[in-house]
Amino acid sequence: MIEVEDVHTYRGINYVLQGVDLTIPDQQCVALLGRNGMGKTTLVETIMGLLRPRRGEVRLDGRNVAGRPSYEVARRGVALVPQGRHIFASLTVEENLTLGARPPLDGHTGTTWKLDMIYELFPHLGDRRRNRGGQLSGGEQQMLAIGRALMTNPRLLLMDAPSEGLAPAIVDRVGEIVGQLRGEGLGIFLVEQNYQLAVRSADTVNILAGGTVVWRGTPAELDAVPEVREQHLGV
Repeated sequence: MIEVEDVHTYRGINYVLQGVDLTIPDQQCVALLGRNGMGKTTLVETIMGLLRPRRGEVRLDGRNVAGRPSYEVARRGVALVPQGRHIFASLTVEENLTLGARPPLDGHTGTTWKLDMIYELFPHLGDRRRNRGGQLSGGEQQMLAIGRALMTNPRLLLMDAPSEGLAPAIVDRVGEIVGQLRGEGLGIFLVEQNYQLAVRSADTVNILAGGTVVWRGTPAELDAVPEVREQHLGV
C-alpha cells in the first residue's frame, strides 16, 4: 500500500531523513522503533504530506504522493493519529469526532465506522460526548484522537507515539485497540518507543537510527538479536 523509497527530508537546516526505505503492506501492522530524535515523527509527517521531502518517493498504491498536500493523502484513505493527540480542546467530544468524518472509499471491505461504533469501542467517550476536549484526561484524549481518525474510514492508520505519557493500564488498552483494528483488516503504521507494545502488535518491525532504517524483520527475529536492541533501542 505504501512504499517509501530513498526519502530525504529536512526540518529547516536539519538533515533528518537520510535515505529511508520502508514498506507498509495492505492490512498489516508495521512498527517503527527508534530512540528520540531519530526522525520517526518526521517520517510520519513526510508520508502524510505535512513535510515535503527533498528527494525520494512515497508511493500510495503505486502513485507517488511525496510533497502532495496532506488532504490529498487523506482522501486516498490515510488517517493520522498525531503525536501529542492535537484534539480540538474547545470543541466537544462529538464535534471532534464528526468534524472530519467521511464515508469509506469505493471498494472498501473493512469496518465502516460511525459515531455509535466509536462509542461502543470507547464507552468513556460516549459518557463524555458533551464535554469539551480540553476537559478530558490524557488517556481519554488519546482515545478521542484514535476515534477521530477512524471516523474518516481509512485504509491505513498512522499512529505516532500513541502510548506517550499514558498510564500502564491505558497503554495496555491502546495495545488491545491496535490488535482489534489489525484483526479487522486495517493497515497500521505504529511509531513507538514502547518496545513491548510495538512487538506485541506488529507483523514487521523497522528500526530507525541516524536518519535511515538500520534493521527490519519480525518481532521474533528482533527478540533473537539482543545486540541490535541494545545498540539502537537501549532495550
